[in-house]
Amino acid sequence: MSIRFDNKVALVTGGAMGIGLATARKFAELGAKVAILDRDPRAGEKAAKTISASGPEAQFVECDVSDEASVMRSVNAVGEKFNGIDVLISNAGIQRYGDVIGTSEELWDEVMGVNLKGCFHVAKAALPLMISRGGGAIVVVASVQTFTAVGNSAAYVTAKHALLGLVRAMSLDYASKNIRVNCVCPGAIDTPMLRWAASLDAHPEKVIETCNRMHPLGRIGRPEEVANAIAFLASDWASFITGTALLVDGGMLAPTGGMGFQEGGTGAATKS
Repeated sequence: MSIRFDNKVALVTGGAMGIGLATARKFAELGAKVAILDRDPRAGEKAAKTISASGPEAQFVECDVSDEASVMRSVNAVGEKFNGIDVLISNAGIQRYGDVIGTSEELWDEVMGVNLKGCFHVAKAALPLMISRGGGAIVVVASVQTFTAVGNSAAYVTAKHALLGLVRAMSLDYASKNIRVNCVCPGAIDTPMLRWAASLDAHPEKVIETCNRMHPLGRIGRPEEVANAIAFLASDWASFITGTALLVDGGMLAPTGGMGFQEGGTGAATKS
């Protein structure tokens, strides 16, 4: 048995770039019709056109996931065009920095609106369409920061922690409807968002080098590697998996004390 999504419809939020774009391409390669929701019309249209040129039909719909009315319009448009939705990949997300004192209410609401409420909005709109098709799968893109934290990222860390709670709640509420709900938790992945974050430092190349060293595999991940994990969780190969979080982190969360301790602490001192 191979992983295929022939005659299936996959909706990807934040699908114009990064992990979302890689996921949209992956599902198209595996036979699905793909709907890309994104607030960047230029990148979204380009992504849909490129995917359609080499595989099944892809559609772009401009959408702000933080706005419930925008989400309802967009998801319903996808449902009408493709006669339903089978797979939802809730990937849209933003990164903003600040500790609690330094985070304004406006910034907090912006991060929560996209990263957490956006996931809620899209699921709420898509679930009836998935139920009408007899079931399906939802995969949420969370983060290693769903389990741990990076400094100066209070809003982002909080939103990513909360996503796992939402995943578990939905997995219980919709299991009887034949809908599985899981999330992937990537480590540092080579996306435009990571490159933007690195550019905030005076020495971006050193930031990327540090990100590489955080992973026991010695490098940051590729968007396609996360897309592969998403496709697995959405496929029949994962038919008995729901309510769980799959780390796609190159081993980042495995070493006690982080890789610095492994390289210079007792983990290194006891090596023969």
